[in-house]
Amino acid sequence: MGPDVPLLNDYKQEFFLKRFPQTVLGGPRFRLGYCAPPYIYVNQIILFLTPWLWGGVGTLLYQLGVLKDFCAAALSGGLMFVTALALQMTNLYAKQKTVTVERMQIQNTLTDEDEFEFSSCVDSETVKFIIPGKKYIINTVFHSLLAGVLCGLGTWYLLPNRITLLYSNIGGTVVIFVFGWVTICIGEYSLIINTATETATFQALDTYEITALMRPFYIFVFIAVDLAHRLLVMFLISAGTAIASYFIPSPLGVILFMTGFGFILSLNLSEIGFAFKHTMISHLASSKSKNAHRGLRIQFGWREFIFYVTVLTFALTEASLLHQFAGSSSFSQGSPQAIASYILILLLVIMWILREIQRVYLFGVFRNPFYPKDVRTVAVFMEKQRRLMKVGVVRRILLTLVSPFAMIAFLSLDHSLQKLHSVSVSIGFTRMFRMVWQNTENALLDMVVVSAAQMLVFNPDLWWNRSLDTGIKLLLVGLLRDRLFQFLSKLHFAIAILLTSWTEKKQRRRSSAALIALNVAFFPVLLALVAVSALLSSPLLPLFTLPVFLVGFPRPLRSWPGPAGGTACVCSDTVYYRQLVPGLAAALQSALAAGGLGLSLPGSHYLCRFQDRLMWILVLEKGFTYCGVNIKGLELQETSCHAAEAHRVDEIFEMAFEHQEHTRILSPNPHFGHILTPCTVVPVRLYSDARNVLSGIIDSHENLKHLKDDFVKVLVWMLVQYCYKKSKTWESPGSANKSKQGSFPENQHSGAVKGTRALREEDSFSVDTVEDWTDDSDTFDFEPSSRTRDRKEPGQLGLTPKVHLSIPGSIETQSQDFLQEMSPEDKLNRAVVLGLPAVDKGKQPEVLPRVEFSCSYSELLSIPEEWRTAPVPSSKVSEMRQRFPEEWYHFVLSQLDFFHLKEKPSNLLTDLMKDKALKDLYIHGVLSCFFGLFGLDNAVPAPRHVFRAYTGGIPWSAGLDWLTGKPELFQLALKAFRYTFKLMLDKASLGPVENFKELVNYLEEYESDWYIGLVSDLEWQQAVLQEKPYLFSLGHDPSMGIYTGRVLTLQELLVQVGKLNAEAVRGQWANLSWELLYATNDDEERYSIQAHPALLRNLTVQAADPPLGYPVYSSQLLQLPLF
Repeated sequence: MGPDVPLLNDYKQEFFLKRFPQTVLGGPRFRLGYCAPPYIYVNQIILFLTPWLWGGVGTLLYQLGVLKDFCAAALSGGLMFVTALALQMTNLYAKQKTVTVERMQIQNTLTDEDEFEFSSCVDSETVKFIIPGKKYIINTVFHSLLAGVLCGLGTWYLLPNRITLLYSNIGGTVVIFVFGWVTICIGEYSLIINTATETATFQALDTYEITALMRPFYIFVFIAVDLAHRLLVMFLISAGTAIASYFIPSPLGVILFMTGFGFILSLNLSEIGFAFKHTMISHLASSKSKNAHRGLRIQFGWREFIFYVTVLTFALTEASLLHQFAGSSSFSQGSPQAIASYILILLLVIMWILREIQRVYLFGVFRNPFYPKDVRTVAVFMEKQRRLMKVGVVRRILLTLVSPFAMIAFLSLDHSLQKLHSVSVSIGFTRMFRMVWQNTENALLDMVVVSAAQMLVFNPDLWWNRSLDTGIKLLLVGLLRDRLFQFLSKLHFAIAILLTSWTEKKQRRRSSAALIALNVAFFPVLLALVAVSALLSSPLLPLFTLPVFLVGFPRPLRSWPGPAGGTACVCSDTVYYRQLVPGLAAALQSALAAGGLGLSLPGSHYLCRFQDRLMWILVLEKGFTYCGVNIKGLELQETSCHAAEAHRVDEIFEMAFEHQEHTRILSPNPHFGHILTPCTVVPVRLYSDARNVLSGIIDSHENLKHLKDDFVKVLVWMLVQYCYKKSKTWESPGSANKSKQGSFPENQHSGAVKGTRALREEDSFSVDTVEDWTDDSDTFDFEPSSRTRDRKEPGQLGLTPKVHLSIPGSIETQSQDFLQEMSPEDKLNRAVVLGLPAVDKGKQPEVLPRVEFSCSYSELLSIPEEWRTAPVPSSKVSEMRQRFPEEWYHFVLSQLDFFHLKEKPSNLLTDLMKDKALKDLYIHGVLSCFFGLFGLDNAVPAPRHVFRAYTGGIPWSAGLDWLTGKPELFQLALKAFRYTFKLMLDKASLGPVENFKELVNYLEEYESDWYIGLVSDLEWQQAVLQEKPYLFSLGHDPSMGIYTGRVLTLQELLVQVGKLNAEAVRGQWANLSWELLYATNDDEERYSIQAHPALLRNLTVQAADPPLGYPVYSSQLLQLPLF
């Protein structure tokens, strides 16, 4: 996409040209885009000028001396109220006349594109078009009343005599009178006629019609200045002074009150409230409730409670003692407060140094000589980081314990608190006593600035010392410091846009040179815009991210409405962020506590990078020993724009952390000026992603030749493990209940073995079991009879369980006496089939012969009967007998321990190995799966067949059709094939398997530590969340014709963290909100979403909250304790 892509396409340009004049004039639609009768425009002009008409009536009567100013204002306001109410009633009447029942109106931007047909100047369609009306009756009344008040105050404020007395200029009076009434007409039209779409749109939907109140609110602010100055300010000052003096008459009480509440309000009160609620539930609820809440993660316990109480006690004691015994003297060179100032200056210097040496760049400019060089592995980093970790602990102690108490000493010793406290003292010192705990580093800087100014200027007659107390000084310095930092960040952002619009070739447009020239020529104006934006604490909005700057509307630091983590564009990549966020939060906790992330304040943004993962971190709140953050995950499927910016991020981090072995001491940051500044690396437990091309392995004839033999071995091991694990469940205490709920009856031999078999394993039918049927049996009953039949062979276990003859559509009549006289053959044929065709006897289910085990315990390892019915030719059975790895089979059986059996003979394993019937079962079971996956052909499988078998997409065959009809066996066979494929890769890369023991180790490792499957499997996501150590998946690239392997390895790795220019993010998000919600420029190829490596524009857009952005993961508010 070239740099000269249109900012707005042709359709959007026409739409914008219709909407913008409507916004400027407050709602009149003078450009419709289609032909409309002239009376549509005339009616709108009349309604627009109606407030001026009623205001003119009041103004005229005042100027003629008929009415006083307040009476004229009341008359104009009353006329406007009646008019507004009448207009709303007209709209309601038009709606009722048109349709009886109408859906509630919802503001929709698409209505701007609707075309209306008009028949007359006062018909229903005309009225509904010009006056859309309100959604709620209460707004109909409230907005009408507000319109009357606004018109009345406007009339009073714009009386010509008052303006002339103020400016003594007729020309100025006329200009202010005309433009003042135009402003009021704009506000009134937006309030009662038709609300215009605002450029400061914050939410996509205006549910409660708040937008209509914005313009009247701004007008009220300007009109009410005189009233507020005369009435409200004096009342609040007087009342505040009286209340403070009455309730807290003692200066010592004020000190204790400010200190205590400042500390309490700086704590994480939501977490404390949650912990208190949990404690109450634990004491009052039942034991069941206690167990339910025991798993909750509580960050506030008795240790934290004791710590906070101790700190609060020491703070109150220190403040009261210093104020009482050492706070009477004024500030001088040797006063106690001056000594506290020197301590504060020393603490600020030490803490600033300790914070900066935790980061890779000093002040973001010079390479830190103390930071570890060439950081690549966790072990090396942690070894080199030990000294810095100790420094971080020292800094944390100074920040948490030493600095707050030193600042409390400075405040308690101030001479201003010895006098009768005023409102200014209360405001300034109350804020500062809270800042001491909540924002310690900035509070320390403010106090150092104030104390340094006092040390340098001792003249008591100076305005700074005479008129302002210390609390107000700290308030002004804090405000100046905050706005100065914002100004510098915004100026950095503006200059970056200005320079890169020319230096970045892909950002260079035909208009770039003209825009740069205008910005240079009017650079003082640009500085003024940046200053106003910083003063209002509103984002600096670059229009379409071009060097055309506007002062954005004030927004919260989060920039988006709603709670954090409320929405995200969830996809298959979300699971990787869900897995790593807990570990990343713990690592950030340590980095924040040590100072490795610099000065972190609410509204700070950080970007983390590891391989293809990008984590966007926003600090939401911060207080004493805690920090609240929101972590977002950006998409892993990189587009061209995403890849270009991600490559620049990788380049910045590599230059900072991985290519520093030959750099000079204090070398400059090669990417200074970029909005991303590297901070540090943090160890996080997450998955590394390795992808390899399998050419030379999957297409190797030698490897594929051994694949079938290895599959037989793996399948034997898997079937034995399956049956062995199932035998443990038979021996579980719940087996008796299972036998009553549908399993076949228990068979006993010398009281040694008891077993049940699940109903799904009893699909076969045997005539020997028909005598077990009773008159209580039901064809569709879920619980078969529990009677058993004695076997003729005393030394063997009965293998075939009794089942029901379940024939769909059959009806049976039963009589116990008649049943007892019937032979087994008669019982078999006694079902009366109604409404079904005759059944060919040759198509009856195959009757399997009973298996005669030589070992009574073989029943525990026998394969389910339904798995023995595969349609395999007898010749293939003989072939499989020759292929069957008997030694491997014996070795697998020898690894079983049967610890779950209470009594077992010493030669149990030997008897199992000698049981030929059991071996024949496994031969048949293995052949069934082998035939289903590979067919009857003995040829070496092709790579394509291997891939399709791995993914479960094998072409249809009779064997596969039978195998898929047994879902559990099919999953076992598929799992065994995937294990075999992974074994083939390991043998090709690590060498052949030496013995059976090594092969078992491979398979046990696959079972316990690996998930081998497909990325699209649900089990893959579950394995990631369960933190399986390894995951493997096979893929195919049809465009290149290659097969790829993907391995995820869970380990502790280093994640790179950098700090973003917060004002650059806010500015780009403000433009995104304006462009999508106001200009509706949602073109996916629009200019403002294209890659901008210097501003990370595409990544910033992704990180915005939906629906404007599209992060694939967004966490809830994460509270990080910073002890």
